[in-house]
Amino acid sequence: MKIAYFDCIAGVSGDMILGALIDAGLPPETLIEKLSALHLIDFELKFSRADKNSIGAAKVDVLVSDDAPERHLPEINALVENSDLPEHIKKTAVAIFRRIGECEADIHGSKIDHVHLHELGGVDSIIDVVGALVGLDALGIEAVYASPLPMGRGFIQAAHGKIPLPAPATIRLLEGVPIVGSDIDRELVTPTGAAILSHLVTGWGEIPPMLLTASGMGAGDWDLPIPNVLRLLIGEQAQAETGQVERLITMECNIDDMNPELYAYAMDKLFAAGALDVTLLPVQMKKNRPATIISVLCRPEKGMELRQILFAETSTIGIRQHEVKRYALKRRFEMVETEYGRIKVKIVQFNNKKERRTPEYEECRRAAEEYSVPLQEIYQAALA
Repeated sequence: MKIAYFDCIAGVSGDMILGALIDAGLPPETLIEKLSALHLIDFELKFSRADKNSIGAAKVDVLVSDDAPERHLPEINALVENSDLPEHIKKTAVAIFRRIGECEADIHGSKIDHVHLHELGGVDSIIDVVGALVGLDALGIEAVYASPLPMGRGFIQAAHGKIPLPAPATIRLLEGVPIVGSDIDRELVTPTGAAILSHLVTGWGEIPPMLLTASGMGAGDWDLPIPNVLRLLIGEQAQAETGQVERLITMECNIDDMNPELYAYAMDKLFAAGALDVTLLPVQMKKNRPATIISVLCRPEKGMELRQILFAETSTIGIRQHEVKRYALKRRFEMVETEYGRIKVKIVQFNNKKERRTPEYEECRRAAEEYSVPLQEIYQAALA
């Protein structure tokens, strides 16, 4: 599987993403051709090289005409939907713009269809978002990873006057994303860059294992004490054992004073809120008390919500949390016809060749109850 890792040395912006893609091998003419599907005439792309602290990087500038309109969300959606872009790119672009609109509406106390997106509704931001999507697609990228994002400080001039950094829209867009502080008084992460990566990235943290095949540097506008570049690494993720490597978190707490009847309810709430797995482990605690360890596996963006559930639905007063890697096999689902109706079967692939098939328990249970036959008989029929 071909993956991309954005190393956000000095943050991220839409034009830095475009520059990194170009430097990593995306032909400029391909980007221009793909963007022509939008049928926009209010811009042109300028490609150049920039020197950032003696590091060469590709610079992409979106030059917008003076009379180019700024658009509300319904206008942007219509622009994308009426374009000749591939359907999967249309769907992703609309989802990104909608999330931007939701954040702006919440910040300004307005309805999403009425909010004026200002800088984010400009032609340059539309080109940045769609350009990033078509560029990654043209390079054959199947999964995107990124480092934690550095947050600069200071103030920046916006449509409503000076606002503090990180910008309110950036902060809202990055909820659930790992961030780190920076002493640089500049806007390092723009709302557009935050919107793109927060939607596309499937794992945050260190560089994932890969066979490196290409790299690129995208230059930002500022001249900073550090190289103002976004580094992009592209490679083939090892497929011998795993389909992908996921960065997850595990939360644990020890409980020795809770009614056992409450555990099942807490587990149901955790699963409903997005926990990937919840396990209960009997242990002996201090003073030789029998107790239970509740362990919750989840994606980092779900951590806060699930911690609140643990505090609300259990008697714990402290939660341990640490990051883990999960090596996940490729999987897909198929419906099979049996004499007991259609049953969903999970197919797991490993070593790129072998497959393991497992009927889904809930579907087999439903069929067993409906036809009044042993559950094992349903399993065998689905496998056959």
